[in-house]
Amino acid sequence: MARVVRRPAAPPATGRRVLFLLPAGAALLAGLDAALLLLGLPAPVSVDRLADAHGMLLVFGFVGTLVSLERAVALRRRAGFAAPALLGVGALVLISPAPLAAGQALLLLGAVALTGVYVPLWRRQRDDAVLVQALGSVLAVGSLALWLGGVSVPVLLPWLAGFLVLTICGERLELARIAMGPRAGTILTWLSAALVSATVATLLWPAAGVPLLGLVVLVLVGWLSAHDVARRTIRASGQPRFMAACMLAGYLWLGVAGAVWMVGGPAYAGVRYDAAVHAVFLGFTLSMILAHASVILPAVLRRPLHHSPAFWAPVALLHGSLLLRLWVGDGLGIEFAWQLGGLANIAALLLFVALALWSTVLAGARRGAVR
Repeated sequence: MARVVRRPAAPPATGRRVLFLLPAGAALLAGLDAALLLLGLPAPVSVDRLADAHGMLLVFGFVGTLVSLERAVALRRRAGFAAPALLGVGALVLISPAPLAAGQALLLLGAVALTGVYVPLWRRQRDDAVLVQALGSVLAVGSLALWLGGVSVPVLLPWLAGFLVLTICGERLELARIAMGPRAGTILTWLSAALVSATVATLLWPAAGVPLLGLVVLVLVGWLSAHDVARRTIRASGQPRFMAACMLAGYLWLGVAGAVWMVGGPAYAGVRYDAAVHAVFLGFTLSMILAHASVILPAVLRRPLHHSPAFWAPVALLHGSLLLRLWVGDGLGIEFAWQLGGLANIAALLLFVALALWSTVLAGARRGAVR
């Protein structure tokens, strides 16, 4: 009888991809530490540079690395992983004693690499969803180039928001194209081009550009809310209802930011700036991450994410704390409510990460038991 020789199994791709997530996790923790400093609360690490890099760490070091890793997996080429590698290392350099310009340059190279990933994706599919996401990555490149050139982060807020908004909108078009209708791709592309134009206008003519951006955002939110399948799946149960609730809440918060920009105009500090920042980056972006985690994380890590009713806890905490922070804290000027809301924002994000890790490990253990 012929002897069967078993070859050692190749290292799982999951393990290699986790390595890209480690810098993203470090950027997240550093960004949350900086959030405590900005709230005037005790923080594990008290370094002024962390507070200055707070937004860039979370937008590019955390979310940007996750987005670029997902896109690299979709591309299925090794070269695509340069983007998450550069963004992750750039975030680590930002929180190190190395010169700030070194971290800025690495993040810029990572954004350029991410934009490059969309070129073969576009050639492969000629898909409007890819084009919309590519427009978002162009805003990412522009924002990082301007930051490296000395433009302050508050001035670049519309560029950072545009990167995340267009990336997420492109993802929604990919996942819900049939429900959105046959002309959805064309309409969303035109709306995205309008958002990019308005974003550039906020830098050149802020008095007119910021209200224009607010108007475009409100039109975009109205169109997405009317055409997204979440309007129907909110009446379902279980995971579909959870995803729909997160998405609809995210659209609501993006509308809040649009209204702040359209009515209030430019704001680079103070309550209107705080409201716009956290409506976009927590209310909208984090809600969308919560909604799509069960789709994106399994695609990236090749492990299922077991959905549980426990995931409603960080959702409730996130939106409740945002209401407290923006309405009572910013709106009514009560500092204690502003700090408490900010602290609860951090707790909601950490709770979600903990639940996601627990769910992934639990799903992996179940799969191993079945085998």
